[in-house]
Amino acid sequence: MWLRRIFSANSSRERLWLENKAFAASVPAGALVLDAGSGEAPYKPMLSHCRYESADFELVDKPYAKSTYVCDLSAIPVEDQRFDAILFNQVMEHVPDPKAVLNELFRVLKPGGRMIYTAPLFYEEHEQPYDFYRYTQFAVRYLFEGAGFRIDRLDWMEGFYSTVAYQMNRMARFLPVRPSAVAPGVLGFVLAPLMLLLRAQMAVLTLLFHWLEMRQKVVRGYPKNYIAILTKPAA
Repeated sequence: MWLRRIFSANSSRERLWLENKAFAASVPAGALVLDAGSGEAPYKPMLSHCRYESADFELVDKPYAKSTYVCDLSAIPVEDQRFDAILFNQVMEHVPDPKAVLNELFRVLKPGGRMIYTAPLFYEEHEQPYDFYRYTQFAVRYLFEGAGFRIDRLDWMEGFYSTVAYQMNRMARFLPVRPSAVAPGVLGFVLAPLMLLLRAQMAVLTLLFHWLEMRQKVVRGYPKNYIAILTKPAA
């Protein structure tokens, strides 16, 4: 069990948790918060000082917490300006019409209300078939400002160490080791031991780079995710 926990280390999840914890702490007590695309509602405990509601379409084959609103995020069945704050984590890559969703989130957020956004730039396809896009910082700025939001912060969620760790983890899991899968004929038998060695090395290096990420955020190369903190301007 402890070995599994070590090899499931994930600095991106740690960064995501810390960013949401800081955002939740900034939300005033008693505020009404929407968790948009809430899934299993992992951040709900952070918002115990608030009133919490959630929305999700609940169509992916995965566990869900009970949503307040089971709906498409482009059509949330609430009145205008209902929420003081919104959590919008790891969701926008899964919506086919992001402009419609951002317009809807803008509608249901009160003037002066704030939102946290996170989504991947570099990540494998997941939650198929509901995985449509990856977003650069320029796409994030274009889409959110186009919907009317003010961008207070737009940043790498994690540094390049975490991106490297993720790719090494994929190598440790998916590099082929059967000779016939590595390469045709004799070349496959020659390279298969090297692939096996590489998989073992990548597994160890994954842990090293996750550990380094939590000690130094290196803003070079490219990020795995972007984070934005946004405000709906007061009228």
